[in-house]
Amino acid sequence: MKELDALLRDPRLARLFSALAVTGCETRIVGGAVRDALLGMTPQEVDLATPAHPEEVMSAARRAGFKVAPIGVHHGTVTIVVDGEPYEVTTLREDVETYGRAAKVRFGADFEQDALRRDFTVNALSLTPDGVLHDYAGGREDLAARRIRFIGDPATRIAEDYLRILRFFRFHAAIGQGSIDREGLHAAVLARGKLTILSRERVGAELLKLLAARGAPATLRIMCETGILEALLGLGLPGRLERVAAIEAAREKAPDAVLRLGALAVLISEDAERVRVSLRLSNAEHARLTRMARLCEERHGLGVPRTRQELLELMFHEGRRGALDGLALLQAESGAGGDDSSWRAAFDFVEASEPPVFPVKAADLMHRGFPPGRKLGAALKQLQDDWIRAGFPDDPLKIAELIEMETRRGLEE
Repeated sequence: MKELDALLRDPRLARLFSALAVTGCETRIVGGAVRDALLGMTPQEVDLATPAHPEEVMSAARRAGFKVAPIGVHHGTVTIVVDGEPYEVTTLREDVETYGRAAKVRFGADFEQDALRRDFTVNALSLTPDGVLHDYAGGREDLAARRIRFIGDPATRIAEDYLRILRFFRFHAAIGQGSIDREGLHAAVLARGKLTILSRERVGAELLKLLAARGAPATLRIMCETGILEALLGLGLPGRLERVAAIEAAREKAPDAVLRLGALAVLISEDAERVRVSLRLSNAEHARLTRMARLCEERHGLGVPRTRQELLELMFHEGRRGALDGLALLQAESGAGGDDSSWRAAFDFVEASEPPVFPVKAADLMHRGFPPGRKLGAALKQLQDDWIRAGFPDDPLKIAELIEMETRRGLEE
């Protein structure tokens, strides 16, 4: 199969297969790398599986001169670095007991049994070094149909790990086509209350991946309508998300997961804080959501910022990233089409312009007689306001004139 040939032609992978052959055990490429290669996509990472135990894997890798990182070794996973490229090699496993969030496992020796403990049929494929594709669950047929199905009984698979509910929707959004699998959806809805027992970090990471997927808007509408999203965030605005996605598409921009999260779940500043807590977002992600909320509150109903002055003020206060986020949400709320020319002109201006930087420092006023303290701070604030009203001038003579005016006014008071 041509799609798989490119994967197997990687010389680093060939060297790794050769090194692991000394264990006497078969090694295969498994999971997402095989799936993505069959879809014509470049795999982001290549994972391997083998019946060999971690100690055997590490010994073979070191003998070949490869760097070994035993992170995850207690779970059977070893990272081997070949010419700077990391590969995870995991010993085949069998479930002993599952808890919905974790599992007790033991090492196994059966590739089929290892495959059938995975989540979806399209993730249960494996590939030998000589190009033989093994499919124990009908994954190749489902992949050709762009269909995401749980392996076996969906409720059983979900009970083994409740994060699979979100992974079901994420994979449907990323590679699925047509209607979502009804049996999987039914099982996910029945188990939605269990999402609350998952760590917020895991939920947040999974939801952000989902938001970045091609089919996220339609999939998240299903999640809203079935109460899945309410169990996670308590609020869902799928129509607003769909409009932001249309704006991204019209501007030929890649999906932005944080912007889409803002469209989906943030109307006011309190929403940004609630989402931060619910998903354990980073400080940078939370700051973006907070800026989005503030801009929507401040400019609600004002329409597109049309003038150079309006747009420069927006960039000065929010930066380019914040201004672009705000424009996207404001356009979505306005009801304007994704390709509206007035909004497009505003985006183009922001992307082509540098955010203004206030050119005056406290030292500039102190050199003119202002003592440190409250009076200096007030003078700087007034000078900044005057500079903004003057149209953000960068001419040194105009800036000097503004400084002189504020100096006279401030020192006379």
